[in-house]
Amino acid sequence: MNLVLISLAVLGITGLVAAVLLYFVAQKFKVEEDPRIDQVQEVLPGANCGGCGFAGCRALAEACVKADSLDGLLCPVGGAPTMQKVGEILGLAAAAAEPKVAVVRCNGTCAARPRTSEYDGVRSCRIMHNLYVGETDCAFGCLGCGDCVEACLFDAIHINPETGLPEVDDEKCTSCGKCVKACPRNIIELRNKGPKNRRMVVECVSKDKGAVARKACTNACIGCGKCQKVCPFDAITVENNLAYIDYTKCRLCRKCEAECPTGAIHAVNFPPRKPAEPKPATAPTATTATPANAQPTTAQPANAQPTTVQPQTAEPKQEEVKA
Repeated sequence: MNLVLISLAVLGITGLVAAVLLYFVAQKFKVEEDPRIDQVQEVLPGANCGGCGFAGCRALAEACVKADSLDGLLCPVGGAPTMQKVGEILGLAAAAAEPKVAVVRCNGTCAARPRTSEYDGVRSCRIMHNLYVGETDCAFGCLGCGDCVEACLFDAIHINPETGLPEVDDEKCTSCGKCVKACPRNIIELRNKGPKNRRMVVECVSKDKGAVARKACTNACIGCGKCQKVCPFDAITVENNLAYIDYTKCRLCRKCEAECPTGAIHAVNFPPRKPAEPKPATAPTATTATPANAQPTTAQPANAQPTTVQPQTAEPKQEEVKA
């Protein structure tokens, strides 16, 4: 019994001494943390999506507190309102940022891009991309396995069963960039939403030459350069047989859309164009044929007095009187 009590006492004293030592060590080497980090983290959405470029919301909060300016720091999920709250906590001005949205740059629908093979394996875009060109002849287009759908944390992107292409819900998209990283063919891009959520996009990423791209997909860009020539704002460039619209220069005039021969350029969220009114047909003027033996008429001056033609009276013939 005494042995048990002695053992318990030794263990208790040892634990107490260790606790005191650990307390003093923790106080000696503790790292002072700015309390504003917790305040900033509370106003962040807590999605931990990594769209800001940091490991999570906590890392973004630490970066904001340590920074002298909020330029270049943005929470894509919370947007400008969240960054304004962060600026109020830190006493910094939040830079105005244009809202962005994920854009799928491929219009290779099932009707425009016929299937030439069938993939029998794990339905993953990354795996299929590493194995071969895909189920169609386009080596640049969407594979349609839905890696972007699985990566989205906000249920903002889905595969359309009719077209086989992913479609983005602009209202749900937070521009976190998860779908951009998940796509192995770099088809999805973050672009400015634009005024009234309108934007011009070349929905093709094929770098094949015109004839090859057109054979694989009827909606493909053939790199003809007509859109580049007609653009008055120098917003379109053509490189590697592919046109690209710089959304920072585009003024949404839609001239490139009308000029594209394959329909690769799309005007998103624009009202339909008004049909062109047909021009009224002008009736041909009737011409009067002049007979060949007609005598030319002499035009009379405006102040000419009318002339009266006196009929000639025949004088009676006098009968000769014969003597």
